[in-house]
Order: sequence, then structure tokens, then C-alpha cells
Amino acid sequence: MSEEKGTGEIENGDGDVVRGDRFSGGPARGFLSSLSADERIFAADLAVDRAHVVMLAEQDIIEDETAGEILTALNVVEVDGHGSLPDGEDVHAAIETSVVQKVGDDGGKMHTARSRNDEVATCIRHRLRDDVLGVLDATLALRKALLEVASSHADTVMPGYTHLQPAQPTTVGHFLASYEQAVSRDTERLLDAYGRVNQCPLGSAAFAGTPFNVNRERVGELLGFDDVLDNSMDAASARDFLVETVAALANLGTTLSGVAEDLVIYSNRGFVELSDDYSSTSSIMPQKKNPDTLELVRAVAGDAHAGLSGLLATLKGLPRAYNRDLQRATPHAWDAIDAVTDAVEVTAGAVATATWNEDALVEASAEGFSTATGVADLLAMCGVPFRTAHELVATAGEANYDALDSAAKDVLGSPLAEYVPREEVESALDPETSVEMRDSHGGPASDAMTEALSDAEATLVIHEESVAERVESLDAANELLQTEVNDYV
Repeated sequence: MSEEKGTGEIENGDGDVVRGDRFSGGPARGFLSSLSADERIFAADLAVDRAHVVMLAEQDIIEDETAGEILTALNVVEVDGHGSLPDGEDVHAAIETSVVQKVGDDGGKMHTARSRNDEVATCIRHRLRDDVLGVLDATLALRKALLEVASSHADTVMPGYTHLQPAQPTTVGHFLASYEQAVSRDTERLLDAYGRVNQCPLGSAAFAGTPFNVNRERVGELLGFDDVLDNSMDAASARDFLVETVAALANLGTTLSGVAEDLVIYSNRGFVELSDDYSSTSSIMPQKKNPDTLELVRAVAGDAHAGLSGLLATLKGLPRAYNRDLQRATPHAWDAIDAVTDAVEVTAGAVATATWNEDALVEASAEGFSTATGVADLLAMCGVPFRTAHELVATAGEANYDALDSAAKDVLGSPLAEYVPREEVESALDPETSVEMRDSHGGPASDAMTEALSDAEATLVIHEESVAERVESLDAANELLQTEVNDYV
């Protein structure tokens, strides 16, 4: 194999740097390359390179002077940017080639005691954790918007639906708080996923470890990882952290789709008007105000589901350790997290700026005998078996006392007044009273909503603190790494 000093470094199928021309060209080279897509992990790769080189020097695996030259070259690579990298199969090889071009053959020492396999796994985790923190921030903002509007409309009565049919009256606050609870669980799933993303694979080499006296814990510390992955084969090959993250995103996308669908329907019925900033008009019908942004939010769930399906299909049946199929796995995660993060931000804006039509909501709340369950409950409270009360109200079929009294005579054989005072029945027929009757934990009644909103806000604060702690930890690690690099440069 011929050798060209300082240039021509490419990587073989196992992820290791080799020299020479045998694998440097050919018609499949472009098909193999991920250099353009790898711009996303350019900064992550530089951080991983720096931490690895600092550790190599600290462990006396390479000389301090050589470490300084490599770290200086990496600074130049960073300033020049991804667009200035030489052609290569991926960003990892291109950065190394650029360093060798600047330093000479000693630049190749930066790849000592590692493989592209553990390197790329580390870079993906390094970048993905930032993206997860970004979508977590977005979910916190959405929850804040939902709770603020829910608090201001805690007593605004609205119709509730099952099967898209009038069911029971509830409130706008209760409706919006229900979605806040769902997004809260989505937040928790992403926080859980973050913990498994933020584990360091570096030092596992191709998959079977390395004979060099590396300090994997030190690299993890410099990069802000919570821990290192124990088994080197698992560390280099595992992508379940991608699956877990994209699954959480797919679930979040589904939650957002529900919010969007309901707001689209309520907009159609005149219950809510979206801000012009989150609407558009028709190219031909000037009277139209379309909820286009929410329709796109609704579609994002499909994008996230497709990403999860594609990712699982790519990973299914792969033999252990590294396989080049994994190069096609990561884009599913990037696409999903970008689409879902945008959708969360748009949903938060749409919720915060929408105007609820209280008059239309109150009027619609009385339609379809939606207080029927409240009347049946009232009869049951007065001693009528609930199933009998259910039959009585169903027989009446109308939201007025006379119809209910006639039904009582048919079903119970006695006037309704023998079981419950007329004024109580007429009160239960009122949507607002019906809402206040349902004061069980989690219900829409005022006291129950006050408690629920308070609990939700407390949980939101806890989650905000959890995200802030993770951001602070990464910031501290970045400062530590920069300090250590400066000692050699």
C-alpha cells in the first residue's frame, strides 16, 4: 500500500484510519460519504477530539507538545468551519485529515486508542443531548402557555365531547389543563431519555477495548457525560438511546396532534379564533381564515412516527458491534427532533394568542342535553339506583323538568318531586351548575381546578429546575474542557 505523508487518510469499514490509495476512490465513494450531513455533529466532533487528546496527554500516551500542536490545529479547523474540510467519508476522517495536513504525521496520534466506531457514537450522544434539552425547553414553554390560558378560563364553560358528540359540559381551563398533563408526561419521558443519552462510549475503540491505559472517566468528565458505558461492544454499537428519544418524540408529536385537531375543530365551530400570526388565507377565497399552522402540527406526528419506524427497521436484525447501516439510523433522529421541536413552539404560540368565544361556548354547552349525566347523578344521590336514573333521563330525552317528570312517572311510577326537589333538578340542568357538581379530584369544578392548576405549576417548576441543572452541568463541562485545552495550546 502506497503512503502519502500527511494526506490521503481515509477510514476502512471497521472505522479505523488507514493510509494509501486503495480505498480512496471508486464509484461508491459518494454513496459512502456522510460528510455533508455530518455538519450537524461538527462541533461535537471537535469537542470529542479535544477531550480525547487532553486525556491522551494526561495519561502520557502522547507527548504534551504533540497534544498542543493537535489542539491548536483543531482550533484552526473550528475557525475555518465545516465547509473548509477536505473531502472524506465523514466529518471524523475529514477533521483528522485536516489536522494531519497542519501538524504532519504526528497529527495522526489524535486517533490513538480510539476508533471511528466509539468516536461517532460519542459525537451523536454529545449533539443529541443538546437537541433533547432544546425540545425540553419547548415543552416547558408550551406547558406554561397552556396553564396561563387554563387559569384565565378556569370558569369558562364549554361543551365536552366523546365520539365528537355533545357529552358533558366542562371548562376551557379543564380542557387545556388536560393537555398540559399530557405534555408533562412527554417532558418526563424526554428527561428519562436524556439520562440514557448522556452516557459516554469513548474509549471502547472499535468494540473490543484498547491496550492503551486510557482514562474513560476523565473523558466523560471533560465532555459532561453523567457516566461511561461499561461494555465496550455495547458502547460502540448501541443505538437504543436513539430509539428511546425518537419514541418520546413520536409520543409528543401525537400529543401535539391532539391539541391541533381539537383547536382546528373548535375554530370551525366558532369556539376559538386563532391569531392571524398562526393562520393563513386562501389564494382565491378572500374570506377564508385557515388554521394552517395547526394542520402542519398535526402532520408532524406522522413525520415522527415515520422516523421511529425507519429507525427500528434499520436497527432490526443487525449483528453485534459496528455495521455501516448505522450511518442511516441517525438522520431519523435529527429529522424527528427538528420537526417536533418546531411543532411544539408553534403550538405554544397558537395557544397563547388564541381568543376563546365565551358566548358561543356557553350556548353550545346547553346543546344536545349535555347535562343529562348530572341529572342522573342527582337522582342517584337521592336514592334512585343509577341504572334506573339513567333509564329515566334517557326516556325523557329533553333538558326540561316537564319531560323528566313525565319520564319519572313512566319509569318510577311516581312524580319526580317525590325523589328530588324541582329546583335542584332545574339547577342540575344548567351547564355551569353541572360543572360545579363535578368537584372530585381532577374534575372541572372551581375548587378542583384550583388545586389541579397549583399542582401542575409546581411540577412545571420541578421540571424547569431539572432542565436548568442539566444545562448548567454541560456549561461547566465546556468550561473545564476549554481550561484544560488552554494548558496545552
